[in-house]
Amino acid sequence: MFGKKRNILSSEIRESVVRAFDLPPDLVYGSVLVSVTGQNELLIENYRGILEYKDEHIRIQAKDCRILVVGKQLEIEYYTNEEMKIRGLIEQILYEN
Repeated sequence: MFGKKRNILSSEIRESVVRAFDLPPDLVYGSVLVSVTGQNELLIENYRGILEYKDEHIRIQAKDCRILVVGKQLEIEYYTNEEMKIRGLIEQILYEN
């Protein structure tokens, strides 16, 4: 019981600091960022790994979910430890738990 109360308190403190210093939540919490440009370009930041890579879909592991990108002629243009860029005809972006 005490551990649960401590986690809630530390979460509340973290949220207060984020608001007070106007910090980007993705940076503090390590949340995945997905930016889409049109239907042909996708930038993913704060991902953990590539689970599956095919011409019709790419599955990516993020901290709290998996991201499935569905389309045609999909390719990973580049990737680093922090971000990756996917190009092709992007038809769907699905978040899986």
